[in-house]
Amino acid sequence: MDRGEIVIQEGLCRGCGLCAVFCARGCIVIPQDKVSFKGYPIPIFVEQERCNACGVCGWMCPEYAIEVYKYVER
Repeated sequence: MDRGEIVIQEGLCRGCGLCAVFCARGCIVIPQDKVSFKGYPIPIFVEQERCNACGVCGWMCPEYAIEVYKYVER
C-alpha cells in the first residue's frame, strides 16, 4: 500500500487553509495556536497513516508551500 508524507514550508505558507479543505482524507488541520513568524496560521500534517500522497494539497496551494512525497512498499 502506498503512503505519503507532506512537508509544509512555513516561510511560504499564507494560512489560506485550502490544503486542509481539499484533503479528502483529513490529513491536514489548521490549529488556532500555531502561527508563522508573519502571523499566518500554519497547517499541520496529522493522520500520516491515512495519507496516500494524492497531491491535491500541493496542487491547491497558491504559494507552492507544500511538497508531497509518495512511498511505495515493495
